[in-house]
Amino acid sequence: MLISLIVPCYNEEEAMPLFYKEASRVAAEMKTSHGADFEFIFVDDGSRDGTLRVARELHAQDDRVRYVSFSRNFGKEAGIYAGLKAAKGDYIATMDADLQDSPDEIPELYRMVMEDGYDLVSGWKKKRYDPLSKTIPTKLFNATARKVTGIYLHDFNCGLKAYRNEVVKSIEVYGDMHRYIPYLAKSAGFSKIGEKVVHHQARKYGVTKF
Repeated sequence: MLISLIVPCYNEEEAMPLFYKEASRVAAEMKTSHGADFEFIFVDDGSRDGTLRVARELHAQDDRVRYVSFSRNFGKEAGIYAGLKAAKGDYIATMDADLQDSPDEIPELYRMVMEDGYDLVSGWKKKRYDPLSKTIPTKLFNATARKVTGIYLHDFNCGLKAYRNEVVKSIEVYGDMHRYIPYLAKSAGFSKIGEKVVHHQARKYGVTKF
């Protein structure tokens, strides 16, 4: 069983080493408990700092690490789409590098997909540590998305999601459609969509990039 962890990055030079350390710990635990192997796919979205350098360094020290690099900033949706298309795993998870979501959430997301039979599981940041300027528009967006799509999720925009391989290979993410991945999956015939409350943490480095 191979798990692909896709990590879109934009100017996350400071956060990436700690993210990799935490994700590697979780990978080791899941290797022991589930016999699962990991690949880490960092997608550098045209960063202006040392993000690409760090990705190359991690790749040099760990052959589970792969990376994709864009010549300029194309946006989060392009990063996610590139990672999804490059992923080889039976199970695929996406999360940001800033550690506002913890890699410790991955085992339960994995269980929900592989054992409970979900096609897609989305994280729900029930308690957020973002400013009101971000949380209020997010609440309005989620209310609208629920009404338009008919999918009852609390947090469409959460970067932490888990999928079956068949789901990600059947959808195309473009424009701002990374916010509507559950709808794209439903439209492609994957209707078992769930959510999990995830612990949201304050950023350790820098400011929100996406």
